[in-house]
Amino acid sequence: MGAERGNHGAGAAEGEVLLPASGSASGEQLGGDLAGVDNRDGLVVFVHGSGSSRHSPRNRAVATGLNRAGFATLLMDLLTPTEHASDERTGRLRFDIELLTNRVLGVLDWVSERADLNARRVGLFGASTGAAAALGAVARRPRAARAVVSRGGRPDLAPDRPEDVHTPTLLIVGERDAEVLRLNENFARRIPAEQEVHRVPGATHLFEEEGALEQVGQAARAWFTHYLFEPSSTPS
Repeated sequence: MGAERGNHGAGAAEGEVLLPASGSASGEQLGGDLAGVDNRDGLVVFVHGSGSSRHSPRNRAVATGLNRAGFATLLMDLLTPTEHASDERTGRLRFDIELLTNRVLGVLDWVSERADLNARRVGLFGASTGAAAALGAVARRPRAARAVVSRGGRPDLAPDRPEDVHTPTLLIVGERDAEVLRLNENFARRIPAEQEVHRVPGATHLFEEEGALEQVGQAARAWFTHYLFEPSSTPS
């Protein structure tokens, strides 16, 4: 009930949607879950990585918090079912950032063609290698999203130069995730956009510690609220 199938431009209800899969040899589409379309403003597209999917419990928890805060959310798979099965055996596609970046751009095109979504300001929430794909997407298409949030991301794997990222970017990293923290700090120093590295005290890479994921959600909500709800030219 409530699911929409196919790439239609308008009138879709919440629920499961099918999204374009750029470069798919099999012609399959990507799965997605759309929620909060009745909320007032802003759409956050979740970009999963490192073998995960739209069913990631961590990202779904963050998405639920964003829905309660007034955002619409789209959790998407980056791989088709056939590709996911192949990647489970080889682990290769999850690191094909060029492919993943093109998938994100294709989904942003899908959003722009939908009458119930295309007037919203869009944000991207990327995790692990998905963060690299999200950053690649905004580097190539700066107006496609108003803000990016990365959770435990690998910005060093982004296919474009950090200097090409002109979208405000929040990099959330566990304080005890030392190598990933170093990579994020290096990336932040090079991008020309407004940026912040948010360290979650005591947290490791998966934010499994008590209260860590709640801090991720709070930081993401604050960032998206500022950039998706307010005019970009807010006076200082």
